[in-house]
Amino acid sequence: MKIVAVIPSRYGSTRFPGKPLAEICGIPLIQRVYENCMKSGAVDAVVVATDDQRIADAVSGFGGRFMMTGEENRSGSDRAAETGRKLGLSDEDIIVNVQGDQPLVHPDCIRDVIQPLLEDRTLDMSTLVFKIVDEREITDPKDVKTVFDNNGMALYFSRATIPFPRDPGTKCDFYKHLGVYAYSMKFLESFCKLPEGILENIEKLEQLRAIEYGYKIKTVITEHDSPEVDLPEDIVRIEKILS
Repeated sequence: MKIVAVIPSRYGSTRFPGKPLAEICGIPLIQRVYENCMKSGAVDAVVVATDDQRIADAVSGFGGRFMMTGEENRSGSDRAAETGRKLGLSDEDIIVNVQGDQPLVHPDCIRDVIQPLLEDRTLDMSTLVFKIVDEREITDPKDVKTVFDNNGMALYFSRATIPFPRDPGTKCDFYKHLGVYAYSMKFLESFCKLPEGILENIEKLEQLRAIEYGYKIKTVITEHDSPEVDLPEDIVRIEKILS
């Protein structure tokens, strides 16, 4: 069984064009993601999946591996699936989908998200969640919240505050979804063939498609936050964390 980390990476971000090549303390964002995945020691290969030659050249420049994928892909999962096919992965092989805008993704996160699929081969997919410590994130729609059952299976993902305490003074924990997924190649191929879900379209959250069509998503609580770079000003925030 092979385990491959795929980092989908687009140049044409609406809010931040050229984001993968933006430098953080002198190092391109995509390089930081790539190198942290490599440090995990849990994968057989790390591949940047892109449709832009500028990103491919940058990855080649720091000695990384890339795969050119079609512009028609509607999501990062589609790009990961195409990469898996081009690599000749079998149904049982595992793909770890790591978002290309998480420069602080911890190597432990890669190991943690894979573990449930190694322990239970009947699982469809797994993903990471982090207990929110910054209260701003509880209400910020940019930060996706997650609720899960007693077995750690996701019940829902939302940009809204979930759970929502009805009574004043009610104390509860809130969990933020981190964009790191693991799934078998077989499931990923099936997932990408599903029509867009109604809830997926409303919330603009791809993982809701799996839940809407009856698949299970195992959540893994990680101790490591992995803030995303969505806007140019996020670069400053990440640099402050690094320093």
